[in-house]
Amino acid sequence: MKNILSENGENLFSIEKSENFSLETPIQLSQYLIILIHKGEGIYHADFASFNFSGPTLLFSTPLQTIYIEQLKNIEYTVLKFHGDFYCIEAHREEVACNGLLFNNIYLEPSIIISEQQHNDFNKLLLHLEEELADPHSSEMILKAYLQVILAKCSTAKLRTMEKDIVTTSKDEKMEQFRILLDEKYLILRKPNDYAQILSISPNTLTKKSIKYFGKTPTQLIQDRLILEAKKQLHLTTRSIKEIAYLLQFNDEHYFSRFFKKYTQISPQTFRNKGGISQVAYLSK
Repeated sequence: MKNILSENGENLFSIEKSENFSLETPIQLSQYLIILIHKGEGIYHADFASFNFSGPTLLFSTPLQTIYIEQLKNIEYTVLKFHGDFYCIEAHREEVACNGLLFNNIYLEPSIIISEQQHNDFNKLLLHLEEELADPHSSEMILKAYLQVILAKCSTAKLRTMEKDIVTTSKDEKMEQFRILLDEKYLILRKPNDYAQILSISPNTLTKKSIKYFGKTPTQLIQDRLILEAKKQLHLTTRSIKEIAYLLQFNDEHYFSRFFKKYTQISPQTFRNKGGISQVAYLSK
């Protein structure tokens, strides 16, 4: 099947099938991934988070996340891969509304449970994309149009799922306060005890509530929030590693680099080299 490649051979856009694209062992890719699970089940791992799924469902991955699926049973899937250099989700945020919803969100599982009708709809779109990729006369404009539709439909499906969850799941006000506090204070408050004190609850209660509500411990969420901001700075700005370390209030760039590599398995510079700097970084100048 035809792939869209950059001048240096980077895969910018492609569609893969489960028979020739294995997700059974951990991988890190420089592309965004939309994984349409046609059937089967397993456990999806994205960095340090994991959850069970069964088809039909949609799974998502951001560039250079460590992902894999274990305990696969009768699984069949299609993977849509696209690089930020081919389609910039930051530049098209109003059209597709996927950044912070499907990708780059530390609070939400990167998945959507879909109905058989939705599965058929997404599958048809992917089949049309396959045909376009195989057509030597097809244009990137058409491919990007299909991708934009798929991303927009995924975002709509995710929002509907979240609305249903709000109706069926009781809202935990303390955890919603914790979410707001974390987004505001993650640069200066690095310990769960700091947040527990502000929320007037014990550290143990905070941990239990966080695991139940977000599926992660407070420590994991604090680390994830720092890493997410570091990735944004590396991808969306032209700041140096030293400047980013200073902005994130690390003592020096070496400590920042060690912290980043501990949780991503790659250095900040390698992350930037593989993922590139978004066109948004240059548009904002």
